[in-house]
Amino acid sequence: MSISEPSIKPLVIEPTNGRPADAAVILLHGLGADGHDFEPLVPALQLPPHMAVRFVLPHAPRRPVTVNGGMLMPSWYDILEMNLARQIDEVQLQASAQRVYALIDAQRAAGIDSRRIVVAGFSQGGAVAYQAALSHPEPLAGLLAMSTYFATAGSIELSPANRELSVEVHHGTHDPVVPESLGREGFERARDMGLAANYRSYPMAHSLCPEQVADIAAWLTQRLASL
Repeated sequence: MSISEPSIKPLVIEPTNGRPADAAVILLHGLGADGHDFEPLVPALQLPPHMAVRFVLPHAPRRPVTVNGGMLMPSWYDILEMNLARQIDEVQLQASAQRVYALIDAQRAAGIDSRRIVVAGFSQGGAVAYQAALSHPEPLAGLLAMSTYFATAGSIELSPANRELSVEVHHGTHDPVVPESLGREGFERARDMGLAANYRSYPMAHSLCPEQVADIAAWLTQRLASL
């Protein structure tokens, strides 16, 4: 079965401290990758031993990507033009956001309060994370947007439940794939919408770095503190 099938289950990493999960992070990978791409991040975070966080790493479907010559690859949506405007297939992005909704619903059905669920994404996955988290009808714990852009800033309908959501935006100063200007613009749009947005930049390309991993761990620890 190809990963284009929506029935492919996400990679799920349970807490290693023996406690049942009481919080969850849903993390979306970038173009051409899959859920395993961020699997090494989970132990690297070194979250405090008392935390019981489940990580849900879904796989994007395989589809033709216009800017890559129509090549089939894991993609949350088609990218039509690789320019600063980042013309995309918004219908496909919205469908991917609905998949995130379903993942959130699954965690709630498993007993996790929506206020203890973080939605995160890298690059293309981050654009979906922006849409899914800020439009979700139930209050969430936070949004982590890494090396990405706010593709639906001009069309999104903010959910009243998440109008004060904590939005953490990270970007590399030497990113050749998604220019830092797009990351900063996404942060500014979120801030102008009244969201509790914070921006951090790192001397890196289109990737993660140790300093950033430490900042992510600190932010998650703060956001997922016991209610």
